[in-house]
Amino acid sequence: MKSLRYIALGLLGLTMAGCSDFWNTDSPSAMDSNVYTEAAFVEQVINGIYNEFGSDRGYRNRIICGYQGLNTDVERNNKNSGKADYAIYNLGLTSADLSSSNGKDPWAYFNAQIERANDAIDGIQRYSDLDKPAFQYYLGELLFLRSYLYMEMIKFWGDVPARFDAVSVNPDVVNTPKTDRNVIYDQIRADLNRAIDLMPWSEDCPGVAKNNVIYPSKGAALALLARIDMMYAGYALRPDYMQAGGGAPYHVQLNVTDASKRQELYQEALNACGQIISKEDAKFKSDFSQVFKDLCADVTDYGKTEYLWVIGFSNGTRGQFMNYNCPKSSDANGLLKNNQSGSTNSSQMVVPTLVYDFEPGDLRKVVTVAPYEWAKDDGTGVASDTVYNETIFSGEPYKNVRVYQKNKKVSDFYLGKYRVEWMVRDRAGNDDGIDYPIVRYTDVLLMYAEASLGGITGDVPGTPTYNGIDPLAQLNRVRSRAGLSGRSALTMDNIMDERKFEFVGEYIRKYDLERWGKLKEKLVETTNRLQALKNHEGEFAQTSDSLFFKYRKDNSLQYTGSTTSVFVLDSIYGWAVGETSRPATFSKENGWVAKEIYTSSGQSELDSYNYVLYADEDLIDKRHYWPIFSVNVGASNGLLWNDYDY
Repeated sequence: MKSLRYIALGLLGLTMAGCSDFWNTDSPSAMDSNVYTEAAFVEQVINGIYNEFGSDRGYRNRIICGYQGLNTDVERNNKNSGKADYAIYNLGLTSADLSSSNGKDPWAYFNAQIERANDAIDGIQRYSDLDKPAFQYYLGELLFLRSYLYMEMIKFWGDVPARFDAVSVNPDVVNTPKTDRNVIYDQIRADLNRAIDLMPWSEDCPGVAKNNVIYPSKGAALALLARIDMMYAGYALRPDYMQAGGGAPYHVQLNVTDASKRQELYQEALNACGQIISKEDAKFKSDFSQVFKDLCADVTDYGKTEYLWVIGFSNGTRGQFMNYNCPKSSDANGLLKNNQSGSTNSSQMVVPTLVYDFEPGDLRKVVTVAPYEWAKDDGTGVASDTVYNETIFSGEPYKNVRVYQKNKKVSDFYLGKYRVEWMVRDRAGNDDGIDYPIVRYTDVLLMYAEASLGGITGDVPGTPTYNGIDPLAQLNRVRSRAGLSGRSALTMDNIMDERKFEFVGEYIRKYDLERWGKLKEKLVETTNRLQALKNHEGEFAQTSDSLFFKYRKDNSLQYTGSTTSVFVLDSIYGWAVGETSRPATFSKENGWVAKEIYTSSGQSELDSYNYVLYADEDLIDKRHYWPIFSVNVGASNGLLWNDYDY
């Protein structure tokens, strides 16, 4: 059973107010300083911060369903208008999904969580016995959470107010205007370094945090520090200078113009990753698919999962990560394993060019790309020929109901890393409760390799290894697990490619491209490549219009108590460059199926009018960030404004 800490506010009954007045909530320190003398009460205070991760229009069902990390050159949202304007870099100042006058929106949630953290940090430092390990851990946890929340706000909005004092301590903090993000970066780096000193490794954390991946530990804080350093040292869309009311010129530019400061950041990131590698190397999974099977199966034992930290959601009562990120399975309710009821929105898709970019033999492809949806069928949707139908489904009598993986058009290949059948409990509604993954060990390996080169700018650290750990060896470990041969040299091109194939669908790619200064370049390049793929020209001249496959019965995927047979795609052919014709063993009489995947009703699936990664090329480098929505700006008394021509 996972912790319910983020759902129940518990003893203190903390409240969440609207976006314009959340600063006026009663603070725990103001209520009773004795709160901070009892570990159980402090735990309840921290619960109030986690609670908001489960709020509507927040992490529960907006942030974890792609609103903040799409589109990229490898993944896209399949709703390319209206509700999905956020994905095509076309979001306006109002959004029914992301802004609200009643405080139920990400901006209000983040600020309320940060204020609660500020209050609790002040309370612990004033009243708790910091000689006791439990209180040391809680202070470290709070510093970690506040740092994470600010990192997320920078990802979403760029420059935001830097409020690191509680209102109860410094009432004037409510008058803090939008602040240069570098001020925030420096503060949260200091906070994370302190958290690293305060928090032990997971195996030594106190109480329920011991060996529990939904609680941060030293390893999680080191990984978050490295991620922030990499962001800080890289490129970002920024105003040329801070100007109240907006209107300043802006460009994609380096956050830090001083090369020695960038070198310092890469050194800190390398050292942070090196400490994790030295201590926690056993976290690296030998099987790529197992990383995601463990997440779907609610594995929270820190030593048994590759993740260093996840945001925990209560089993089946909150959180829609699976709902939006899995192959569609609504048609198989009550028939497919663990798929009791509810709809799957399944709106995250793999960009088709990625399918052909995987190196031959890359084991990550069949895990990452799902060219199917789960369907219930009596055979008529597969073939009209009764005999042929029975052959396809291994002798299953015609008209018998069965569940099978129905192939999709190339524009609708789903993300396959998160699958209902990999769960260990029933999915009984839209809130599946799958934990939201934040950082995993392989990211640490690749950040270590990148930091050793001084990142995209080549600001190589003065000591480019930690305890002699070979950066190239870390890259090649990732490739070896994928079934690929090692690289002979460590280059940024190799690292960028490896991150591309490793982290598809994990909401990392967009921010990688931003910090490398390549978001627009890759989106435009991929749009051009999609048209070449549509026409089977150039690098895609040797690609097929069709997908060829067989079916294999796998009744281990039956829903509990069901007798309906389950069939999965097998021997897939035609989804790699060079696979231009039917496989040599193709035979209808032997169960092979050929399905055209590039056209529907005579129209190309990749027609540039219908298949878009961005609304307008000129908008891409204006719209890296969400706007601060009108409702939030209007309630700020002039302290907030929008840049980037919003």
